[in-house]
Amino acid sequence: MKKIPAKYIEERVMRVLMVASALLVLAVVVSIILTIVLKGIRFLSWDMVSKVPGKDWNIADDGGFLNAILGSLMVVVPAMILAAAVSIPVVFYMNLYLRRSHPLSYAARLAFDVLYGIPSIVYGAFAFTIMVLVGMRASLLGGIIVSTLLMIPMMVRSGDEISKSVPDEMIDASYSLGATKWETLKVVIRQVLPGMITAALLAVGKAIGDAAAVMFTAGFSDAVPQSLSDPTATLPLAIFNWIIMPEPFPGRCYSAALVLTIIVLLLSLSGRWLGRRFTKNNI
Repeated sequence: MKKIPAKYIEERVMRVLMVASALLVLAVVVSIILTIVLKGIRFLSWDMVSKVPGKDWNIADDGGFLNAILGSLMVVVPAMILAAAVSIPVVFYMNLYLRRSHPLSYAARLAFDVLYGIPSIVYGAFAFTIMVLVGMRASLLGGIIVSTLLMIPMMVRSGDEISKSVPDEMIDASYSLGATKWETLKVVIRQVLPGMITAALLAVGKAIGDAAAVMFTAGFSDAVPQSLSDPTATLPLAIFNWIIMPEPFPGRCYSAALVLTIIVLLLSLSGRWLGRRFTKNNI
């Protein structure tokens, strides 16, 4: 009987483990999505996504949760713009002006790694403490600020990893041809723009589904905010409030979870589509 080499056995075992791990992750994802879809579609209606809560929204199934949908978008869209305005210059400064091996770049990466790993509720507690010190109440502005703080580390670290795909030789070649740092930056932007867009939309997808950060800072309201100082509802907070309440609120909870899942899915698909489109057109 021919003896099977040990390396062959090891390779087959590792392949089985990898396939099993992939199937396990896929099964968990499918299970979560099916639970949300099957339970949410039963209660979801046009009135829920097109109307604000009625007068008896806290004791009965009255009205919809349009205020939470608009509130989530009003929080994350400005936060994404602010976070991108801070993160993109930081990424290019670390990788182009300081170069990747500079001690300050290393220290910045370490700091953003720590910030990236901090739980979102800590961001919310920190922002709430600052708001109390300056006499600011829970409001749309508070939600925007804490969401911006939450997204900046994600965008910086993702952008930094994407920028590493640009070889140092390309940057050196640009300098050797007499290009300025600003002209070299334009070359780098063309290479990393698709990945940066994807990273930004993925950060928005994470921030829009976070309840802990905005719990202390955005407040909750049954109306659409009319100014930055008004409190605002968000979909994660609406889900959190309804899941612990008696019927019929759990049904509204799963409906809101389904809408939030669709929004996050659209953001993810949009990021991938934009990334492929910009890469294809070499913008």
